[in-house]
Amino acid sequence: MNENFNSLPKDERPYERCMYHGAEQLSDRELLAVLLRTGAKGKTVLELAGDILKLSPDRKGFTGLRRLSLKELSAVRGIGKVKAVQLKCILELARRIAREEAGKGVYFRTPGAIAEYYMEDMRHQEQELLLLLMLNQKGRLLRETYMFKGTVNASMISPREIFLEALSARAVQIVLLHNHPSGDAEPSREDMNVTRRISEAGRVLGIQLADHIIIGEHTYMSFREKNYL
Repeated sequence: MNENFNSLPKDERPYERCMYHGAEQLSDRELLAVLLRTGAKGKTVLELAGDILKLSPDRKGFTGLRRLSLKELSAVRGIGKVKAVQLKCILELARRIAREEAGKGVYFRTPGAIAEYYMEDMRHQEQELLLLLMLNQKGRLLRETYMFKGTVNASMISPREIFLEALSARAVQIVLLHNHPSGDAEPSREDMNVTRRISEAGRVLGIQLADHIIIGEHTYMSFREKNYL
C-alpha cells in the first residue's frame, strides 16, 4: 500500500506546514511531495520525493528533474505515466513563468549573452529545436516562440510563419536559435540554407536577421561572429 501524508508525523506533513507557515517555507523535497501526494511501497512520499530530486546524474534538485524525460520519470516506482506528465507540465509552467518575468527586462547585445541565457534550456534537448527571438531596436526581448522541432531542414522552415510572428510582436530584428543534440555547434549545409533564406526574406520586409546561433555542448556558434551574415 502506498505511504501517504497521514503516515507522517504531523510536524513533517507538507500540507500542514504550507498552511501554517506558507509555501515559501517548504523545502524542494516537501514541495515535490505535495505534487506527488503518495509514496511508493516501502517509501513515504517525502522519501520518494528526495530520491527523485537526486535522479539527474549531473545536477540535483528541480533543474536536474526538468532534464529527465517522460520515459525516465515514468520508470520510477511510484510515479508512472500520469504523474510523470503532471510533473513535466508543472516544471514547464514554472519555466515559462520565470522566462516571462525575466523577459520583461532582458536585453541582448552580444551573441554570447544570448547563448548563455538559453544554453541550459537547449543543450540537453534530444531533438533539434528552432527558437525565434523577437527584439526591438535596442535589443530588448519582446517575445520568444518555438517554431520547429526536428531536424532543421530549409524546405520545412517557413519564412512566412517566422515573419508573421515577428510582425505581430512589432519586432525590428530577430535572432534564430537552435541546438545540435550531437553537441557539435558547427553549422550544417541546411543551417546555412535556412539562414540565407530567412535573411533574404527579412531584407525584403525590413526586419533584420541579427544572428543565427547554434547551441552545442557548453559551446555555441554565431553566424554574426563568423561573418556568415
